[in-house]
Amino acid sequence: MSVNVKEEPVLVPNCDVVENSELEVLNGDEESKLEDYGTCVDVITERVNQLEQKVVEVEQFYSTKDGAGQTNTSKSNSGGKKVAISQPSKCSSAGKEKTRGKHVSSPELMRQFATIIRQIAQQKWAWPFLEPVDVEGLGLDDYHKVIEKPMDLGTIRTKMEGSEYSNVREIYADVRLVFKNAMRYNEEKHDVYVMAESLLEKFEEKWLTIMPKLVEEEKKQAEEEAQDRASKQLAVEAAQAEKARDLSNELYEIDQELEKLREIVVQKCRKLSTQEKKGLSAALGRLSPEDLSKALKMVSEGNPHFPAGAPEVELDIDLQSDVTLWRLKVFVQEALKAANKSSGGGGTNARNNNNGGEMNKTAAKRRREITEAIKANKVKKAKKA
Repeated sequence: MSVNVKEEPVLVPNCDVVENSELEVLNGDEESKLEDYGTCVDVITERVNQLEQKVVEVEQFYSTKDGAGQTNTSKSNSGGKKVAISQPSKCSSAGKEKTRGKHVSSPELMRQFATIIRQIAQQKWAWPFLEPVDVEGLGLDDYHKVIEKPMDLGTIRTKMEGSEYSNVREIYADVRLVFKNAMRYNEEKHDVYVMAESLLEKFEEKWLTIMPKLVEEEKKQAEEEAQDRASKQLAVEAAQAEKARDLSNELYEIDQELEKLREIVVQKCRKLSTQEKKGLSAALGRLSPEDLSKALKMVSEGNPHFPAGAPEVELDIDLQSDVTLWRLKVFVQEALKAANKSSGGGGTNARNNNNGGEMNKTAAKRRREITEAIKANKVKKAKKA
């Protein structure tokens, strides 16, 4: 890349840009105000850090939401709402019933199911199943080894009266368990086995009579729950959208504050002299290609129409703003210092340290603080865009 600088260069052995490193920001008694500007920059930086954390939270919310949406789409073939309902089937197993979507059955459905249990309990063969099995009285030493969860119709009735069941599927599973336990523990030819099998068959027939109403209730409740989840999701998304808008407004306010701070600092800075501009022009020609690209990028930040990435550009020093000139001056002197140091040339730095003293160090530190504040402002603008 070649750069034509429209300013007659003055080539001197020790360029002014490198030798005079002081950034004369304030004059006379106003120099003490520089610390206040540094404090302002610190406060703004802290606010920016807090806002960045909030931005990360918003980004995580939308990335998680998008990922979840893609997952749901891939798993759904129909694209509609997924409603877990049970189909009437006499062959439904107890294990499958327990995995159904749990819902709260209506009082009417619970009363109908209580009537069914009453009818089963009134059968002539129901007496062995009305109370818990008397394990000790009958001498059934291995009963609890074979039967993991004992159950009886009397216990079921007590739980129903105590409102321990929330839906009829739970009661259905326990009633089936009563008869399945008897069939598991006794042999097929045993009377208790035959009685349990007969009652279970009658119970399944009565169960099918209430299945249509149960399915309708479950479907309706599933739809209501889906609508409720959708409403909550919309509320969460609205809150996140409002949070994003607030963040955008706060970032804009911070950007305005930085702009005002930069204007104040620039107003307090003296303008570069003609000699300094010539020295800057000469120093730009001594930059490495990488540093030259960075310098041209600084120019483009102050002037968006400047073609920083073109193979050959023409830079008019006199048309650049004071902010751009100061940024270039500071950057160029630091880049050349680094180049001299890497090449082993330390004489200039030693001479600057001896002549400058502590005041020069303080001025250089303050210069870097102001420069970093201006650079941070540009970075935030780029992020916002």
